[in-house]
Amino acid sequence: MARAVKLLSVGVLTLDTILRVETLPVHQGKFIASDGVQIASGMATSAACAARRLGAEVSLWASAGDDAVGDQLVAGIEAEGVDCSLVRRVAGARSALAAILVDAHGERIIVPFYDGKAQADPEALPLPDLAAFDAVLADVRWPGAAALALTAARASGRPAILDADTAPLSVLERLLPLASHIVASEPAARIVCGQALDPETACADLASRTDAFVAVTGGSAGTWWHDRQAGCVRHVAAPRVKAVDTLAAGDVFHGAFALAMAEAMPAEQALRFASAAAALKCQRFGGRLGAPDRAETMAMVAATWPATQQ
Repeated sequence: MARAVKLLSVGVLTLDTILRVETLPVHQGKFIASDGVQIASGMATSAACAARRLGAEVSLWASAGDDAVGDQLVAGIEAEGVDCSLVRRVAGARSALAAILVDAHGERIIVPFYDGKAQADPEALPLPDLAAFDAVLADVRWPGAAALALTAARASGRPAILDADTAPLSVLERLLPLASHIVASEPAARIVCGQALDPETACADLASRTDAFVAVTGGSAGTWWHDRQAGCVRHVAAPRVKAVDTLAAGDVFHGAFALAMAEAMPAEQALRFASAAAALKCQRFGGRLGAPDRAETMAMVAATWPATQQ
């Protein structure tokens, strides 16, 4: 490509304390961790860092308190090469925190704290100039900003990508119609379409409610996406890996997918690229710190789908 694509990532910024334990607790007590890390993270933030490692130029539009934690968060993300000039600092607010336990199989428990003051919409929320960006990715944790960014991106003909994760139904119903591309987690799809639906059926149901591109992610089970041209749901298998830490795998997937959309990759190729990036992340402890670079992601794509490489 002549230049790196430019992405705007919109959503949450948190300070994550990640501790590795043998098994997730099922009763009260004290549990000794075998490893631990404290990093700036969050859905949109982790996606931004992943896209940066994959070669995009990325700006983060998030909201944090004007506290010392907020200073630490911004410094940590700037160190990854992500532009944080759009991060809003709210006077008197507390920056978001999350405590996370990861077990020996890579599964996790996440306990986040969000100060409503930091995530609230002010009376006038200035929208960044989208002319500078090739695509917009928004999560569901700062709905006001997400709605503005998705609406403006779609109106300008840019990919307006929604990371539709677990959230109140009212938030999902507000944001889903605004996106040109919806990549929903299986739990989010069930919130919208019905708890009893399998991911393939949920994908078809979700696609019937919108004219957007729709995909539903299922972790190691792969991703289902609606092919509007063929009128059916297709499946992209996930690369088979031994998971060490699944934390931020979905965020890495979304960051990679957003980059792929900005580069105008065909849908199935983009989903394979995103699946490869997420699988590589799962093999490394430390949440978003395990996000891969472009070369190793393309190597995983080639190894997993050799017959499809051009």
